[in-house]
Amino acid sequence: MQPLPEASSATEEILDALPNATDPFALSLNENPFPPLPGVRSALIRSIAAANRYPEFLPERLRGLIAAHIGVCDEQVVLGAGASGVVMQILHAVTRPGDRIVLSQPTFDGYPIFTRMARLTAVTIPLDKRGHHDLEAMAEAAADASVVVLCRPHNPTGTLEPVADVQRFLRRVPDDTVVLLDEAYIEFVAPEHRIDGPDLIRRFPNVVVLRTFSKAYGLAGLRIGYGFASPELATTLWGMQLPFGMGVTSLTAVAASYDAEDQLRQRIMRITGERDYLCWRLRAMGVYTTDGHANFVYLPAIGRPWREVFGDTGLKARHYPDGAARITVGSRASTQAVLAAVAKRRADQIAS
Repeated sequence: MQPLPEASSATEEILDALPNATDPFALSLNENPFPPLPGVRSALIRSIAAANRYPEFLPERLRGLIAAHIGVCDEQVVLGAGASGVVMQILHAVTRPGDRIVLSQPTFDGYPIFTRMARLTAVTIPLDKRGHHDLEAMAEAAADASVVVLCRPHNPTGTLEPVADVQRFLRRVPDDTVVLLDEAYIEFVAPEHRIDGPDLIRRFPNVVVLRTFSKAYGLAGLRIGYGFASPELATTLWGMQLPFGMGVTSLTAVAASYDAEDQLRQRIMRITGERDYLCWRLRAMGVYTTDGHANFVYLPAIGRPWREVFGDTGLKARHYPDGAARITVGSRASTQAVLAAVAKRRADQIAS
């Protein structure tokens, strides 16, 4: 990176410390391995010239843009700083301290934090041995809960509950319990396995579908998330919309991303293709992985903790207390580094 004219040493240090957009070893946060698409990058650079101006008081234009893209009315969309921001708005809108929230275990790292921030009581339901939700137990727990969270695909296992099972589960959840259907990774799911979101919220008005521009769209650093729900529920949630809460770059980035959908699909195909290749190679080496549908691979705990396998390789994976690991799908160089670490582990086992 070229030094800025008259930049202080502190500024230069901060700029030099920015993450490497194409670091093949950054495999812990499920980020997109590619930098922003060229058209998105150009639009963002142009939008920076207006950084001295506030964004909209409430993000009505961004709301309308997203609503038109997914096929719902404007008033059915809410926005936040990533899907995480939307979750907090929902919890503030529909819960009171002490209310119960049903979570699977393990789940996305943010949900236990959100639960503490909202002063809720977590009811955790373990996943089954294949990394899937126990929907029967979750439905039973929902009977006296204010909120239930269902991730599809699930984080960290990448598993996907069949559409019919999800609908059966939703029919068992009380009408006054809000269901957060977290679809942060939905763009990586094959079309035949996706749920029709607009139809789902019409049939189940207590459901909020959560999505983000952080994963497939590769805009994690801009923090753009959204949810959509029935008009009545969305109106309640919109009451928690933060004034000036969506940066001036958000609208630009989303519009340019939608313009580049063909290029985006090509990137998604590269990522899912690399995911399938990594899983195939790992299984050929005798390593079990869950049936993943996102942009990561989950390695359940088996014998030696995976932290020890990847610990001295430079690979940054997400490790879990039981010894399991979640590895973001990156470039072919990333895949080769993962496979090399696993091969070394097997060689060490044979030698011992």
